[in-house]
Amino acid sequence: MTTITALVPMRHHSQRVPGKNYRPLDGKPLFEYIIDTLGAIPEVSQILVDTDSEPILDQMRKKYPKVLVIERPAHLRADTIPMNEILAYDTSLADTDFFLQTHSTNPLLKATTLRQAIQRFLGSYPEYDSMFSVTRLQTRLWDNLTRAINHNPAILLQTQDLPPVFEENSCFYMFTRAKLLEKRNRLGDRPMMVEISRLEAVDIDEESDFTIAEILMQNRRKNLA
Repeated sequence: MTTITALVPMRHHSQRVPGKNYRPLDGKPLFEYIIDTLGAIPEVSQILVDTDSEPILDQMRKKYPKVLVIERPAHLRADTIPMNEILAYDTSLADTDFFLQTHSTNPLLKATTLRQAIQRFLGSYPEYDSMFSVTRLQTRLWDNLTRAINHNPAILLQTQDLPPVFEENSCFYMFTRAKLLEKRNRLGDRPMMVEISRLEAVDIDEESDFTIAEILMQNRRKNLA
């Protein structure tokens, strides 16, 4: 049986939004949304939370006793530490076939989306050796030298007719520890892109994102009522 460990790294300190990982969103701490989502996925064998936050450590141990909670070592706590170094440490703590990394800042990510992505990836492995989520962009893009990236300015196509480009939205990644250590990257040599909707991929990075996420969460709850 294939085993999958879900990784949820969470810093206590947030540069743009103080305390965002444990700040309440529509009635409960932000980080609980992704933990509940992962807990609803049968393909996930275990969940590993890596954090240096006392409020998160305390709440996780009280409410989620089945989750493996790791206090992040002091040498990995600085804002300047690359995520891949943290993941190299985290992946050493679990003997599993694959790792699924998510973030607490994507509270609208659905369990059904993750299940479908996992099943698609496992069905295509090893043709694809890793997976990551993306958001489709069909808009006129330019670089910092005012050069068109994905369109010809002399041909004014409707935006829906432009060739799509895809933004890495950081909602989830799937990889093996061996490939992570070899590449020092979550993306292997043949990564699979999984497109998800823009609303589901909302990422809380600034204060305004909290407002947007709360409105969307309230609307989702009303629609399910």
